This record gives sequence, C-alpha cells and structure tokens, in this order.
Amino acid sequence: MIKKEGMNMLGIYFSGNGNTKYCVERFMERYDGSPAVSIEDQEIIGLLQDAAEIVLGYPIHFGNVPKMVRDFITRNRSYFSGKNVFVICTMRIFSGDGAGCGAKILSEYGAVVTGGLHLTMPDCVSDLKAVKTPAENRQRIGKAESKIVEAVEALKNGSPPQDGMSPVHHAAGMLLQRLWTGNKTRTYSNKLKIDDERCIGCGKCIGLCPMRNLSTSDEKVIPEGRCTMCYRCINNCPKKAITLLGREVYEQYRLEDQLLGTDEDNEI
Repeated sequence: MIKKEGMNMLGIYFSGNGNTKYCVERFMERYDGSPAVSIEDQEIIGLLQDAAEIVLGYPIHFGNVPKMVRDFITRNRSYFSGKNVFVICTMRIFSGDGAGCGAKILSEYGAVVTGGLHLTMPDCVSDLKAVKTPAENRQRIGKAESKIVEAVEALKNGSPPQDGMSPVHHAAGMLLQRLWTGNKTRTYSNKLKIDDERCIGCGKCIGLCPMRNLSTSDEKVIPEGRCTMCYRCINNCPKKAITLLGREVYEQYRLEDQLLGTDEDNEI
C-alpha cells in the first residue's frame, strides 16, 4: 500500500507492455522518488484525490490517446481539475502532438497542463514486420533515459519541455496520423483475432487484458469487441495465437527481454 499522507506529486500511467510504466517510473525516481501507479491500480482514485501535482503517462495509438486513457480521464475529471499535470507519451514513431491530445482533454476538465515529453521506445506491435533488433531497442531505451534526465531537470527549473503542445505539433499530428487513422481510436476495437487451432485455452490472455475483453466459451477464448489495442495478450500468448493489426505474430515484445544487457552496453 502506498502512503498517502502529504503526497505532493503522483505519477500515473497506462502501459500495455511496460514501455510507459518504465518511463514514468524512471521520471518519478529522478524527480523526487514520488510513486508511479497504474491507472488500473485499485487505490488509484484515493491517490489521485490526494495528489497536488500529477505526471500522466500513456502510449500513443495511431497518433492519439488510447481510448481507455481518454475514458479514465473523463471518468475521473474532478480529480484533475485545478491541478498541474505533466504529460509523458511513449511512441514508436513521431506522433506530432501525442502529448497535446491528452493536454486538450485535461484542459477541458480544468487541469493546468505544464508541458509534455515524447519518448521513442521499442515497437510492441508484434504482428507487423517493424520490430527492431534487441540492440536497436536498447539504443532507443538509452536515448529515452537521457531525455528523461533532461526533462526532469527542466521541470525542476521551471521550464518543462513542451513536446506536442504547439500549433505546429498539432498540425503534424493531424496530417501525419489522425487524418488517416483517427477512426481507429474513436472506439474500442473489435478486430482482435484468435486462432482456435493454436489457442490452448490457458487463459493467460484473459488475466492480462485491462478491458476484460476476453472470455471463454466451450474451451475457446472469445473477444468481446472492447480491445484497447495494448498488445498485452498478443505479446504474451504462449502459442502466438492472437493478432490484431496483422495476420501473424513475428516476434513477441516484452520490455524485460529488451532490458537484458543494457547496463553492460552502457545504454542507460
């Protein structure tokens, strides 16, 4: 249980496969050691209520805030009102205004957005042929760590980074991403596919899903059409039986596998 008394700053995040969790935890460690907690945590409402300032982290999905995160902010808007919020976004490619998208929602509910930080992390979309090598992934993590250090110092000095906040960033996000793919994040996805021939009914995916989108029927796993595209089930299925954007899982992504050897390589 996290101690609430006197809590000043709180890090909260939604993380599909560990990238955003890692970045927000590192940020909070570097800042003042304040806690970082998943929005799925049972204590999150009490922690939000007690926090004076918030660091919010989420991954970018098609240039936008994940549907699950948007719903969380809307559902708990009263706890953001009047508070300073710094936004951290993790992404696999340039998103333009990823942090700005969250900032817009937060501002509508009365939050004071102090800045934003964009961090390029390894690709977790494992059913498309875009997965990087372990060495490339470690390099991305190392660069993200360096950027976190710089952002923490800037925030402490009263000049936090403004990634994704300007009209130029907004235009880039619209033209490069949301104009073409914005429909993919307006609702939860019903495109999750499970190969019944490969699935062994172990239930691991059911326990991992943050949306309770998966259930069993006649020893088969059935998607319910509420996928938030976090890729947890896809990257942890022991038989690679689940896909979303592609038709085949090429290489499953787990952050802990990418972190192996980072200290030896001096990447972080």
